[in-house]
Amino acid sequence: MAALTELTAVELLEQLRRRACSSEEAVKAMGAVIRRRDPAIKGYLEVDEEAALDQARSADAARARGESGSLLGLPLAFKDVLNLAGQPCTCGSRILAGYRAPTDAGAIARLRREGAVFLGRTNMDEFAMGSSTENSAYQVTHNPWNPDRVPGGSSGGSAAVVAAGEAWAALGTDTGGSIRQPAAFCGCVGMKPSYGRVSRSGLVAYASSLDQIGPMTRDVRDAALLLKALAGPDPMDSTALDLPVPDYMAALATELKGMRIGLPKEYFVGGSDADVERAVQEAIAVCRKLGAEAVEVSLPHTHLAVPTYYIIATAEASANLARFDGVRYGTRTKADVHDPIEMYAKTRAEGFGAEVKRRIILGTYVLSSGYHDAYYLRAQKIRSLIRDDFDRAFGTCDVIMAPVTPTAAFALGAAATDPLQMYLGDIFTVPVNLAGLCGLSVPCGMTTDRLPVGLQIIGPAFGEEQVFRAGYAYEQATQWRHQRPPIADRTDLQQG
Repeated sequence: MAALTELTAVELLEQLRRRACSSEEAVKAMGAVIRRRDPAIKGYLEVDEEAALDQARSADAARARGESGSLLGLPLAFKDVLNLAGQPCTCGSRILAGYRAPTDAGAIARLRREGAVFLGRTNMDEFAMGSSTENSAYQVTHNPWNPDRVPGGSSGGSAAVVAAGEAWAALGTDTGGSIRQPAAFCGCVGMKPSYGRVSRSGLVAYASSLDQIGPMTRDVRDAALLLKALAGPDPMDSTALDLPVPDYMAALATELKGMRIGLPKEYFVGGSDADVERAVQEAIAVCRKLGAEAVEVSLPHTHLAVPTYYIIATAEASANLARFDGVRYGTRTKADVHDPIEMYAKTRAEGFGAEVKRRIILGTYVLSSGYHDAYYLRAQKIRSLIRDDFDRAFGTCDVIMAPVTPTAAFALGAAATDPLQMYLGDIFTVPVNLAGLCGLSVPCGMTTDRLPVGLQIIGPAFGEEQVFRAGYAYEQATQWRHQRPPIADRTDLQQG
């Protein structure tokens, strides 16, 4: 039998159901792997193994009593932007040092009700602002495939620990691609649900009209399982819609007969790395062989998506981050100050990193008197045009396929002095958030430098079933899901 840490989440749950292993054994095995590998990856900010073992023993006892839950005993990691009662939640920022969550986030509460066990908090770009996980105030996370490359961001810690075999699955958040891009860079699966599919209560907000929580997993089946547990309404979040939640596992199929795949011409006009474009085109060819029909679609406002996103997202961030003032929670400047305004200014100057300050300043500017209509109002109008583009496209296709990113993982430090270049890398992901759609990243190849490439599968709002169907069929027809980075070689795994 394969080592426990080598199994997918679904496979581990089957072992737990058959009493072939216990949740306590699984936590101990994964703890050993984390201790060996994470000093090089730095994917976790904190692993609370004792708390996880207590939860695991409770899950094992519940199973012995005949209780059930779709995730009973499954250990998971979660991004440091989600509140878990009694645990720190720093959002990768110094300004929240010392804060402990009073309650569970809605998504955490749902997983807990299904019996999940929580291993620890993963590293992230500060307040989810970044595409490399280099903006964390605490540490830089490395890509398991090449430690000199970024894991992507802002959910880079979650992607790295899943890819490195340090977690069966993890939660991430996606505001403009922050699940899909790191999943593509690290060679794992990442699902960004439709806006309103998963509760955002207890998620520390970056941009409230864009943020969504989703799973990062080893394969598509695991992502379908976790989204089923995560999805649904929440009285604490009015944007979590009360819609039926399909059985996503039942939607998985190994053929695509009758499915129409839209290929947006604006996403295939050059400018992407040759290895990325080749891998995506080969993936589309596989889907055709599985019975799908490919049709060209047009998303004519794609070129406006990045500037539109960085106006709307920064404006909302400026408002959301105003609460971090050194008064109610988190850290406060220790400098000698003479009035509250000076205290606010020094606390925020010391507590926020450069990228967060940059986005707060930009967002405050576009909301300021005299500029609101010229920037923010206009961006909202363009957002409507982008949504209309997708509506028209989905009139002729069931899903859209495209690259996740124009390049594979870039070198650490490459975007540090050129944030605009980093922003432009979001060109294929931010339109999905602006339109409130769902999107999946599935491994589809490797570059000549042995770095993963991700295929993006986009569905209409609340069209996750079709997206999962396409992703699973492609995944099962190829071998990319079996690729493991050097740090997670099979010999090391067997030792765990």
